Amino acid sequence: MVRLEDAVIARIERFGEKFEVLVNPNLAMDLKKGKPVDFNELLATDIVYKSVSSGEAQAENLIKKAFETTDIKVIAKKIIEKGDVQLTSAQRKEFIEKKKKEIIEYIARNAINPQTDAPHTTQRLEIAFEELGIHVDPFKGRDEQLDGIISRLRTSLPIRIEKLSVAVKIPPTYSAKAVNVLHSFNVKKQEWQNDGSVILLFEIPAGLKMDLINKVNSLTQGEATIRFLENKKEV
Repeated sequence: MVRLEDAVIARIERFGEKFEVLVNPNLAMDLKKGKPVDFNELLATDIVYKSVSSGEAQAENLIKKAFETTDIKVIAKKIIEKGDVQLTSAQRKEFIEKKKKEIIEYIARNAINPQTDAPHTTQRLEIAFEELGIHVDPFKGRDEQLDGIISRLRTSLPIRIEKLSVAVKIPPTYSAKAVNVLHSFNVKKQEWQNDGSVILLFEIPAGLKMDLINKVNSLTQGEATIRFLENKKEV
């Protein structure tokens, strides 16, 4: 169990009554994101409180009425997923920064400047977030916030989320080694040719265009054939 001094309150109100549990803030955030957690590590106690601050436990009949069970793991999961997790200022700042970094890195990998077909750097995006006062919600998923953030960024940056379809033909000399390495990218289709060469079809975020080109050229001494197909514009 998490130590009491490291735990925070997760709270929900049902039928006019408050229900509180003491939880590990990091694991509570993981649970909100849908990740599996060890409830023995998540919970500081196995008590459902009416008020943590006063130490008063909630009545069992009210718990059963609100959650239709007295299983602390089921109750804690519902409270965390549907209620509020009371983070400290430092904890909230930490989670916001992690979420912001996740979103910025996603945009840098998946978006381009349509005027230049080049990706935006994470540094440029960080500056835009600061200049535009863009805030992220640590409790919401990346995709839930992405459309709104892209709309805000467009007031300052030319930006478009785009995926590229890329066909690459690897000569026989390099094909076996290259295939193993290039599967780190999203290979949609693979066709071996009679001469030992291989054709790979990729679908990649636009921001990874140069990474793929450089990797292919490095593996094949520049002898591969690279062809960009019709782009898929998402936003």
